[in-house]
Order: sequence, then structure tokens, then C-alpha cells
Amino acid sequence: MFSRLEGQKVIGLKQTLKHMKNGDGQLLYVAKDADIKLVNPLIELANEQSLKIVFIDTMKELGKVCGIDVGASVVLVLDK
Repeated sequence: MFSRLEGQKVIGLKQTLKHMKNGDGQLLYVAKDADIKLVNPLIELANEQSLKIVFIDTMKELGKVCGIDVGASVVLVLDK
């Protein structure tokens, strides 16, 4: 699907939430197999901020396109 996410980004729930609250994001990636109770507040905030949300099939795949060897539940691409 994706070869690699380019640009400045933050990976993980805490860092993503922090940057979204500051209004720093432009695009949110969410793994479909992530715990919905954990990612749902981020999805709601993204919708409030009119951020585009892209769903990736697995946490492992999302981690891989970010260039890390572990899974990732969410990734936020930051404003340039």
C-alpha cells in the first residue's frame, strides 16, 4: 500500500494527542487493529479539527511504513 511515510511525524498515542491538542497535525494514520478505546478519542479530535484520517490494516504495517521495527497504533503527520 505505502512504501514509506515521508515528512515530519510523531508516532504513538501520547505524542500524537499532544501535537493534535496544539493544532500541529495535518494527517492522521490509524491502524485498524488498534484498541478502539485508545484511538477513538484521537479520531474524534481529528474529526473536530477536520484532519484527514487514513486507516491502515495493521499496527505492524503502520510501524513498517514509519520505518520502525514495532507496530504503531497511530501516526500524525505534522504541518510543514
